Amino acid sequence: MDANAILQVVLFCAIILGLTPLLGGYMARVFSGERVLLSVVFGPVERGLYRLSGVRPEEEQHWAAYALSMLVFNLTGLLGLYLILRVQGWLPLNPAGLGAVAPDLAFNTAVSFVTNTNWQAYGGESTLSYFSQMVGLTVQNFVSAATGIAVLVALIRGFARRSARTLGNFWVDLTRTVLYLLLPLAFVTALVLVWQGVPQTLGDYVQAAPLEGGSQVIALGPVASQEAIKQLGSNGGGFFSVNSAHPFENPTPLSNLIEMVLLLAVAAGLTNTFGRMVGDKRQGWALFAAMSLMFVVGLGVTLWQESTANPAMVVAGIEAGGGNMEGKEVRLGVANSAIWAVATTAASNGSVNAMHDSFMPLAGMVPMINMMLGEVIFGGVGAGLYGMLIFVMVTVFIAGLMVGRTPEYLGKKIEAREMKLAVISLLVPPLCILGFGAVALTWPQAAASVQDPGPHGLTEALYAYVSGTANNGSAFAGFAANAFPHNLMIGLAMLIGRFLVILPVLAIAGSLAAKKIVPVSAGTFPTHGGLFIGLLVGVIVVVGGLTYFPVLALGPILEQLMLGSGSLF
Repeated sequence: MDANAILQVVLFCAIILGLTPLLGGYMARVFSGERVLLSVVFGPVERGLYRLSGVRPEEEQHWAAYALSMLVFNLTGLLGLYLILRVQGWLPLNPAGLGAVAPDLAFNTAVSFVTNTNWQAYGGESTLSYFSQMVGLTVQNFVSAATGIAVLVALIRGFARRSARTLGNFWVDLTRTVLYLLLPLAFVTALVLVWQGVPQTLGDYVQAAPLEGGSQVIALGPVASQEAIKQLGSNGGGFFSVNSAHPFENPTPLSNLIEMVLLLAVAAGLTNTFGRMVGDKRQGWALFAAMSLMFVVGLGVTLWQESTANPAMVVAGIEAGGGNMEGKEVRLGVANSAIWAVATTAASNGSVNAMHDSFMPLAGMVPMINMMLGEVIFGGVGAGLYGMLIFVMVTVFIAGLMVGRTPEYLGKKIEAREMKLAVISLLVPPLCILGFGAVALTWPQAAASVQDPGPHGLTEALYAYVSGTANNGSAFAGFAANAFPHNLMIGLAMLIGRFLVILPVLAIAGSLAAKKIVPVSAGTFPTHGGLFIGLLVGVIVVVGGLTYFPVLALGPILEQLMLGSGSLF
């Protein structure tokens, strides 16, 4: 790791730190219903949407009604996107004449984008029309991200309110998130990306004549608009098959920096929003510190591994300077690839600018661990913070047991009901990851998708189900995902990993909102200091380690050890 790599890491982290209070303060005002600068432009639009849809913004919802509204909205989006993909060949804006998407792939893709996963078992430029990309995928990029943020805002209100029966209005939270946050930021970002050279056109694909003869089709399309919200909303689905390694999605060093910052900007800002809305900014900064600590450790391991020579090459006496460049863009290099890989899996985004399958085993394990921990290291927009708050409740519960006091957080007692719901939300991901993953490795048709033998093959299959369940969407390139068993099982894993975590979270929010706030006393455990941050990180690591260490030992850890003897997979 050289000085240039360190400088890139410091610059990236400094930008995220600087944006956190700015975005956090703005989002707190939006979700508190305060007037903001954009109210002049979007206020009439917001009110018009409520009138057209029959929504009364002043009427708040009980947590069950909030959850039902969320489920109905997402089910409608799922069915609508599935229909678009199945009749794609009859729809306009299809210059390449692409036909209907196969039923199992259409199901998988529709679930993927509705759950904010953006798992892609297809090649974007060779499978989907402009209409499908714009009206289908890009729309879901906005509303799936807004759904996650809305659920988080409901949970924050649960902590902030006292003796309340309601958590706000899902339709209002969804609308404000899109209008005042995602839409303006995505619009400005798209213009910047066009300036950097990202295409934004409805024109036909271009026929080119390569120097070696023959012809080549160069795919174009409305890329910049999808690229902006893909990064901003923790979506990650690329317009092109190779995602942000493609020069049309990520053409310059500046576009690469902008897109990396967008990976974490909103998720990090929401920690500050949380602190402001509960009336104690220190609580938000404590969560930000815990997330940052785990992020920096993971990034350090990845950079160290990718900057050193492959042990197998050392055994063979082959000199390899410059680190591991396999699967990376030369124009981006090791540092930018490592930062992106760790950020995209910490943020539940899933976009890539290098192939994770080509990372060193321990470096490839870091993105997988980021997802296995529930993607609480910043995580998806909304989803990461409500996942972290589940761990916070577990932490204060353990701390309460140690000192013999009723666990409290922000003045709310964490009792049996909240803990049962929290444990349910924590058990859902490992059940999907290990359960569906085991089936994938024993079902012959599914196991045939694994490209490589030995521990690396196990990692390829495991990574796919970790990514789907954690609603990330990144993949090891050696895994052939477009097969019926995986389209079905990963689709189910994405649905379960999204909505069977959200429902307990909303139930917890409703339970907390009804509680009174307990005054701070001498025995209250402070939840904004270094001791709490350390305990929180420790709980997350221990829970993740006890759950996943055996399978990690059989996959990337074993592969790393075997590299030292010259064994390759």
